[in-house]
Amino acid sequence: MKLTHFDEEGKARMVDVSGKPPTSREAVAGGSISMKPGTIRLIKDRQISKGDVLGVARVAGIMAAKRTPELIPMCHPLNISSVNIAFDIDERESTITIKTTVKMTGQTGVEMEALTATAVAALTIYDMCKAVDKEMVISNITLLEKRGGKSGEFKRRLKDEG
Repeated sequence: MKLTHFDEEGKARMVDVSGKPPTSREAVAGGSISMKPGTIRLIKDRQISKGDVLGVARVAGIMAAKRTPELIPMCHPLNISSVNIAFDIDERESTITIKTTVKMTGQTGVEMEALTATAVAALTIYDMCKAVDKEMVISNITLLEKRGGKSGEFKRRLKDEG
């Protein structure tokens, strides 16, 4: 296994993808934010004073996916064709699960864009709700799936799948 963001002398570099053929790329990332039951109810009932928490978090995540190369130094600027962010509210566990899917056709993958979008969506939820709940916990930001490119398909196994 070789790290691709270092040259022969160990210096950081942006990977040269100019010789790679463009292929269809897709990445799915997930994450969660846990909070007090009352905070979940306020979000669900749209009673947070800053506005529609999940609507704003969705837009923030989409913007973050498009701006990933400005945040992560070795990421390539990409012509993203689609970003979809879904939220699942689990009132019993007081958790919101975030699932982000990013698609494009190009010479490099969109894993970082999906992960960044998920992280920023979670951070936006935190920002919009921190006045009522400073104990929220953002966790499990992870790549769930990826398709396309030289390395092919990846799908994370869930713990109960062995």
